[in-house]
Amino acid sequence: MKYLVLIGDGMSDLPLKELKGKTPLEAANTPNLDFLAQNGICGRVNNVPKGMTPGSDVAAMSIFGYDPAKYYTGRGPLEAASLGVKLMKNEVAFRCNLVTVKDGKMEDFTSGHISTKEAAVIIKDLNKKLGTKRIRFYPGLSYRHLMVVSTDEVKAMSQIDCAPPHDITGKLVENFLPSGPGSELIKYLMKESIMPLLEHPVNIKRMEKGKPPASMIWLWGQGAAPRLESFRKKYKRSGAVITAVHLLKGLGHILGLKVINVPGATGFLDTNYTGKAKYALAALKKQDIVFVHVEAPDEAGHMGDLKGKIKAIEDFDKKVIGTVLSGITEAGDQDIRILVLPDHPTPIAKMTHTSDPVPFVIYDSRVKCQGSKVKGFNEKEIGKSKLLIKNGHQLMGRLLGL
Repeated sequence: MKYLVLIGDGMSDLPLKELKGKTPLEAANTPNLDFLAQNGICGRVNNVPKGMTPGSDVAAMSIFGYDPAKYYTGRGPLEAASLGVKLMKNEVAFRCNLVTVKDGKMEDFTSGHISTKEAAVIIKDLNKKLGTKRIRFYPGLSYRHLMVVSTDEVKAMSQIDCAPPHDITGKLVENFLPSGPGSELIKYLMKESIMPLLEHPVNIKRMEKGKPPASMIWLWGQGAAPRLESFRKKYKRSGAVITAVHLLKGLGHILGLKVINVPGATGFLDTNYTGKAKYALAALKKQDIVFVHVEAPDEAGHMGDLKGKIKAIEDFDKKVIGTVLSGITEAGDQDIRILVLPDHPTPIAKMTHTSDPVPFVIYDSRVKCQGSKVKGFNEKEIGKSKLLIKNGHQLMGRLLGL
């Protein structure tokens, strides 16, 4: 038996007036998702433990079958693992966003989705200006980067209250700067980054072209290195992960999964959906389970882009789910079980994550469920199912039949 886990990041949403009371999942044309729902086992799952921040890192850890309440230490350490940065016991890793702040407000938490090439130059130069033996900056992907701090107060620094930048779009950043013991250094670095960034040649060129400058770094999602049992040891299965997002790549590395890079995978609306599906099917020839993560619906949700979110959902349905189902049909004799779900909701109206349960379906190519009340993959239809997985990390065992 082979297994595929297909994650449509942030797909779940709330009913919208613009859609006459429908959610984006209801409004979108999703024949392949609907087929899975009509022929699979449907339910809802809570991927975010009570009291925890509903980030993709927390939710993804649940989907991969690990209890975030027990193992989660922060987003930064996962991204460090993705970048090949090994954290020492006295080090804390921070997510370092390049953001656009205008008139004191968070205008764009992605700096206009700055290119990886432009951002790498900025981060490397920033490391020369603000980096020390204790402080190091590492370039990542697009606006997403890393800062590592050596400290004697690992626990205190890990507990600094840092706001995710995507939660404060349009708000005064002064009201959301890091707070708590040890936050002085972090606030200092954020404020000290402003002038070097605004004066940087890359930003000057961007402004000349009418593009948002990367005018400040935003530090958040910090933590020390987590200790996790490998996926193979815990679940007795080999596996791989396909994603454009560093935090999921990092989680994959930590769990001993093969991280597969797909050409054209951007983590945005223009990502290579079809390529991800094809690479996943190819990987299943050697691996027992493959995780495929698509970030696009979440990005649209954060931007409040309703059309973009519906388009991302439809692309996920046609180019990922559709390609997978066609591949299974062509293979003929392959026994495969597919889990499809969002990690968390990213409602258009709120432009941030929420911790509500999300719909899921488990489809087995060998078994067709008969008499299902569920007619489509959306919040309303799957809400007809009485199945609720309260602890998301337990869903992996159900998928694998453990």
